[in-house]
Order: sequence, then C-alpha cells, then structure tokens
Amino acid sequence: MRLEVDGAPVTIEAQPGQCLRSALRASGHLAVKTGCDTGDCGACTVLVDGTAVHSCVFPAFRAAGRRVTTAFGIGTPQRLHPVQRSFVDAAGFQCGFCTAGMVVTAAALGDGLADRSGAGPELAELMKGNLCRCTGYRAIRSALGEPEDPVCARHEPTSSEPAGCAGAEVGDLGGARIVTGTEPFTFDLAPHEIDGASAVTADVSGGPGPSDLESEPPTAVLHIAVLRSPHPHARIRSIHTAAAEALPGVHAVLTHADAPQVAFSTACQEMRTDSPDDTYVLDRTVRFVGQRVAAVVAESPGIAHAALGLLEVDYEVRPAVFEPHEALRAGAVLLHGDKPASARIADPGRNLVAEVHGEVGDMASGLAAAAHVVRGTWQSPRVQHVHLEPHGGLGWLDAAGRLVIRCSIQSPYLVRDELCRVFGLQTAQVRVFAARVGGGFGGKQEVLAEDLIALAVLRTGRPVRYEFTRAEEFTAATCRHPMRIAVTVGADARGTLTALSVDSLVDAGAYGNHSPDVMFHSVTESVGLYRCANKKIDARAAYTNNVPSGAFRGYGLGQLDWALESALDDLAHELGMDPFEFRRRNVVAPGDPIVGFSGVQTDMVFGSYGLDQCLDLAERALLRGNEVAPPDPSWRVGTGMAAAMIATLPPHGHYSSSTASLLPDGRYEILVGTVEMGSGVATAHAQIAATALATDISRIVIRNADTDLVDYDTGTYGSTGLAVAGKAVYAAACALRDVLVARAAELSGIPERDCVLESAGVRCGDRSLDAAALSAGGDLSARVDHGESVRSVTFNVQAFRVAVHPDTGSIRILQSVHAADAGTVLNPVQCRGQVEGGVALAIGSALYEDMASDRGAVRAGTLRDYHVPQFIDIPRTEVYFARTADALGPLGAKSLGESPYNPVAPALANAIRAAVGVRLDRLPMTADRVWAALREHGVATTEAAH
Repeated sequence: MRLEVDGAPVTIEAQPGQCLRSALRASGHLAVKTGCDTGDCGACTVLVDGTAVHSCVFPAFRAAGRRVTTAFGIGTPQRLHPVQRSFVDAAGFQCGFCTAGMVVTAAALGDGLADRSGAGPELAELMKGNLCRCTGYRAIRSALGEPEDPVCARHEPTSSEPAGCAGAEVGDLGGARIVTGTEPFTFDLAPHEIDGASAVTADVSGGPGPSDLESEPPTAVLHIAVLRSPHPHARIRSIHTAAAEALPGVHAVLTHADAPQVAFSTACQEMRTDSPDDTYVLDRTVRFVGQRVAAVVAESPGIAHAALGLLEVDYEVRPAVFEPHEALRAGAVLLHGDKPASARIADPGRNLVAEVHGEVGDMASGLAAAAHVVRGTWQSPRVQHVHLEPHGGLGWLDAAGRLVIRCSIQSPYLVRDELCRVFGLQTAQVRVFAARVGGGFGGKQEVLAEDLIALAVLRTGRPVRYEFTRAEEFTAATCRHPMRIAVTVGADARGTLTALSVDSLVDAGAYGNHSPDVMFHSVTESVGLYRCANKKIDARAAYTNNVPSGAFRGYGLGQLDWALESALDDLAHELGMDPFEFRRRNVVAPGDPIVGFSGVQTDMVFGSYGLDQCLDLAERALLRGNEVAPPDPSWRVGTGMAAAMIATLPPHGHYSSSTASLLPDGRYEILVGTVEMGSGVATAHAQIAATALATDISRIVIRNADTDLVDYDTGTYGSTGLAVAGKAVYAAACALRDVLVARAAELSGIPERDCVLESAGVRCGDRSLDAAALSAGGDLSARVDHGESVRSVTFNVQAFRVAVHPDTGSIRILQSVHAADAGTVLNPVQCRGQVEGGVALAIGSALYEDMASDRGAVRAGTLRDYHVPQFIDIPRTEVYFARTADALGPLGAKSLGESPYNPVAPALANAIRAAVGVRLDRLPMTADRVWAALREHGVATTEAAH
C-alpha cells in the first residue's frame, strides 16, 4: 500500500492482520515505539491525517492513501517543534521511551493546548492515553504549559563554573533525539547498523558513535517465540517437536535437551554467589505458570508463534505451593529438593532460600521497660516494574565468530560473564552492550532474555531477535518481593525506643534470584535508622510456585519501611507524641553506631548527615500547606509522615573503571561502563568531568555500556552510577587534567605550577596551548579503576496531607512533600525528577498496583488490567533538599535513584490513619479496602450521621 509518512511517499507491504505500528517499524520508521501492543501506553502514538491514534491497535491497511506523522515528522533534532522544545526545556522525560508518543499526542492538541493547560484535570483527560513510569508527570505537565507551583519552583543554578558543570541545571544530553524519536533504544536499529558503541553527547547530531569495533553485516534476523508452562509445577515427560520443525521458515526448536546443563542465577550481582544457582536456560522441571518450556527460532514472529501451536508436550503435573508459610511446613512439596550443595540454597529440603536471625541486647528486657508496646503484621504484594521498553535483545556472530548481544540490561559486564560461564566461552569471545534503556527500576538487573538469545545464535549461526510481550512482562519477568512482616516496638514514657523486633517472611517465587540480598537489605537500613538498645530480627525467604521475585527499586526497604514506619507511627500516637518529634528523639545521628540485624554495620558511615534538615523541611511544608482543599466538608483530612535511610551502594563492594582522553578536536571523551536508563547518570558524568576539566559540558563526550569499548563496571543499580562510577569518572578526569598540565609544561618550558587548565586548553604564562598543540606529542589519556566498599548513608522524609471519603473509601492526596538528603545536588532539575519519579512509583505501589494471581497464574496480561498511575493519579510533590556535602561521594554528592521510593507507602498509611482513625495493614490501600476497614472498625460515615 502507498501512504505518506513524515511528509514522504512510502510503499509498505502490509501483512494480513498487521498493525500500523508494526508496519511502520518494519519500514524503518523507528520513532514509533513498542510498549504494550494493546493500545494502553501511548508509546506508539502517531497522527493519521492529523488525528492522534495508538498505532499498535490501528490496522495497517486503514492507513493506505493517508498521511501518517511520527515524532520525527513533527520536528527533527536540528529543527524542533515548539512542543518538542518545551519537553527539552522542562526536562519532560527521563528514560524517554514514552516521550515520542507523548509529543505526538500533545502536538495533536494544537493551539488549544495553551488554553487548556491551566486546568489540571482537563489536561489529565487529554493525555490519559499516554503513560510515563519515570517522571511522575509534573515535568510533562510543565512541558505542556501548566503553570508551575511557586512552592515547587525549580532550583536556580548554584554553579559559577563553565556552563553545565556540577550544580547547574542541565537537561539530558540526548534531549533533542529523545523528543524526536531518533534516540536508538534496544530494537531501534538492525544489528549491522549498531556495530558501534552507544554514545551520549551534547551535540544534537550525536547518537551511536563511529567505532572501529566492526561487526560483520548479518543476514536476515530470526525471531524467537517461547512456549510457556500452563502449570505451576510439572515435570516434562516429553516434547514432540517434529511438526513444528517441519513448518517452513522454522530454523530451530530448542528444548531442555538442547540447552547447557549449567545451573546459574538470573540475578546480576558483583558477588554472583549471593544468589543460588537454581536456574537453567531450559529446564525439564517447570516451577511457575509462565516458565519457559521450549523456544522456536523462525524467520518471522508469525511463523515462530504458529510453530508453538504445533509443539506437543506431555507434563507430569506435580503438587504446588503458593504461600511461603505453607512452603516452609514439614511435608510441603519441594521445589528444588534435588539441588546440590553447590547451588547455595539455605535448605532445599525445606524450600528455604535464605534466612537470618539476630539479636542485639535483650528483647524481653526492652519490652519490660516499655510503657507502651505496639504489635502488628503488614503485608505487601507483588508489584511489576512496568518499564515501558520490554526485556529483550538482538544477538549475532561478528566477523571473528564472537557472540555479540545488544540488550536492554543494567549490567553488561555481569551479563557477559554469566553467559561465558553457562556456555563455556572465554570473555574475549563475547561482547555485550546496551543502547539507551527504556526504564529498569531493578527489573533489568536480571538475565531474562540474553541466555536464550545466546543459545539461539550459537545453535543457528544466524542473527536472532527476542522481545518480551507485555503479557510476558507480567507472567515471565520478575517482580517486587511480596512480604509479610510482623513488627513489635516499645518505648518508655518519654518516647525513647526500648524494643524493636521484626519478623519477615519473603516470597521468593519459583527461583531465588536476589532473594537473599533483598531479605538482608530490607532488615538492615530500616532498623539501623533507629537508636534502640534491644533489637531482634528474624527473616526468611521461601520458594513458592509463583512467578519469581527479583530486584526492585528500594531492594526490600520499601516493604520493610512500610511495616516499621507504620508501627512507629502507632507507637507515637499511643505516646501522644508528634510523629516528627518522635523520629527526632529516636533516629541515629553522627556519633551513633548504625546497628542492624548483625550488630554494628562497620561498612556504613555518616559521610554527611541531613536527616535533621529533612525532618524540618517536611514538617514546615506541611504546616505551611498549599491551599488545596478537600472536595467538600464530608471528606476527612489527615497528615502523615515517614522517614527512611539507605546506604549509597550495595554491600560487598561495587567497582567501576573510567578512561578520560583529549580528542584531536579539543573535546574530551569519557569511557565508563554505566547504562543510561533515565536516571540522568550520563549527564551527571558529563558534569563531573566538565568540572574536573574546567570546561563546558558541550565539550564532553560520554561513551558507555559496552564490554568491548569500556573497562569493567559492576552495573547501574543501587544508585551506584553516581556513587561509584561517578567517582571513577571524576578521578579519571582529574588524572587527565594532571597529564595535560604536565604536557603543557613540557612543551612550553613553564613550570607546572604556573600552568592552568582552561576550557579551550592549558594556559602557561602568556601562552595558551590548545588540543592540537598538546596532542602533538602523542595521545593524552588517563585511566582509573575505582572500587567502593565503605558506604555512606542517605536519608529521605515523605509527608502527605490526604482526604478520605468515609462513605466510599476514596483517597485524595491534597499535598505531597518530600525532603531528601542527597549531598551536593549536582543537577537540581534531574535530582528533582528522580524524587518525583520515585514518589510516583511508590504511590502506585501504595494505592493501586497488585499482581494478583490464581494458583500462581498472574491475572494481569495487559496494562489495562493493572493500574499503572496516569496523569490524574499523581499529585505534584514539593521537593526539598538538605544542604550537605558527602565526604565519600563525587564532589560531595550522594545517591538518589532508589531512596525516594521507600518512605512513601507508610507516610500515606499514616496520613489515612490520622484522617479516619483506621490502620491499614495490606497494600495496595485501594478504596474498597479502606471502605471495608472503616466498617470493620465501626467508623461513622456521613450516611450514618444523616
């Protein structure tokens, strides 16, 4: 069919049943993204004759003879449309995967957008078809012209250094490409077009940089489709593959008989022994609904899926267990009872993945000394990450026969090393790299696609593509760990804590990836935040026949803080104390030991301390208010708060290397292994380097996330992209500065002490030496390896004012306040965005999201079946930063990516309790649960009053 795309005539061979999104991408129009394929997320939005449509549910044949416009047709990186320019200026995106669709929807509103942007509910209605998981929507609202709340006004730049240095508000370096849909994500280029490393530059003409790491242009790409288990627990007796293999276009059918029998963990961690080796690429035993049974590799997705229907599987169905407390009972069915000791499972004969028990002081004595004691049990469910870019990747063999995989992952080096281990390859035989990643939130700290891609490439010798569907994200990817947490806290009459006990039961799901460390982490900083002479911790993680849990923003602290901060709020209420004052009396401060389940945490130190400021900032903001009133007098209003502490990096160390070089054109190249997935780490690295090199950020080129191009980096998780890799970048840039000054002194004959690095070169007395002069004596570069094991701590305080309707249980957030101790705020606009995004994600977990299941089968298969917060659901959050500078962090900065998430759910629960007098102990706190709790506790309603 013929049509016009972005102003140019195009002929597309549309297939029967094909959607417009698929047809456009197949014809090279990659500004259209794949996020859901059900018309729910809006990442694929295009204009058809000027009307915005979700192209994933728009039949391709209906576009014949019509005018189709993508984000690239609205404006190019060199000539942005006003809407695109507004998104760049307002930092209206983070990972950027949703942004092209957002821009198209906004552009379709035309001149009327400015007239309608002042009304929040109306703007939310206009944009309800577009989801963003990263930003919390405030920045997008600002980009669309909604007036900025003066209380939430953006910070003024604090740096007097050259443009873009530390302290300045700098937008994402790839901003112009993001808003035009031209920034390449994982599937946005064919393999022969992506043989270069990912590059992030301040030049709008940037993108994947030229590379001398040539890959042989591959032949046509094959596609993987996976047959998944319908049973929560079964042994595969046989798989008949002949009919599927005979289907034209099928190149391979892969079963457990074709896969290496090397057990591994999907978790990406610096110490791979932290998680048990209980997983195989393809296993003869399936342990959850959705586990891989077999994979078809074929010439098209359609052929691959058709072949799945020809596979005949004979299952021996086994008993299953879905509750962790039942899994730990004597006589329960065992999931991994056959695993050897080398698998590092705590007790496979009891379904026990890991456990920890510890006591400091004497709990019984602490309770005896308490004037008031609070006990309760809190439960949190599974939560999906819902990063809009699905898991997946492309794999091929390069000209040298090496395995190359481009994937949506947070840890390229750890993925490479695990693939080498499983497939018996040397590290020199494997290259793993990532383009920009469309969101992660911990979900891409797993090997969920790369192992199957590797198997298919090695088996067929052909390039292979594998991309999760949105349904597979719910049923086959990992999720946040469900937990049941019992808390006991006691305090004397003065409000001083005398006893603190936590008993936590963690649902690992069918495999143990991340479960031990999530369990340990959850009971460390949460209880370490408080001074208390008597602490007792019991925690266990159990296997069940549920979808596997995994890494998720907060890494267990969100669940534990939800319980502990709720209990402490009840204790403050029993004491008649203000919750802010209760925290001030009991939180740790410099000079106090940080005491967790194992005693004093010797690897944690106060590199800086801003918790006192955070408590003050949040309390003052609540007292000041924001003039937002409840809908009518029948709504009951309450305020609540919660505090949280988190270490600036994971335990057991984290490592990163960086190389800084002077390029012939006078720019500086920074090589570092981190992945850019919306946290702004690449921009922060450029600012750090620019500061060290006394230059403008436009002269910094960041190249990252490629095991062939950059040296080792553990991965971009736990906020280490700043705390560890940022220090490596700073050290490398400082080392290069010293090299440049030494070279300039040598060339000029002027002593080094009289040579000063400036933006365009080195000034030696009256003489200035530019890059060409400095490079005359050879390449100029410096490389630094950096590792961190001592950890600083960061603090966050969240506060809410809410209204609750007693007749319906409906909750309205009237005011949201967050105070963060992030050390030096390197980039106020990006730091504010990280806080807003973390709070928004946590509001979703607290009020809406629940991966409910029936006998292990997750009910949600689409986004419409799972309440991802929309514009209308997320309030503006007032963001405040403590004024501190950390002794350990780069330029005094501390991590910020994970921490804002953790105190949100308890702060909301505490505000609801203050409003209606009812303590909720199960997430999410949906309106029906609030309504039921009100009636259970006999709370009077407005109906009863009448």
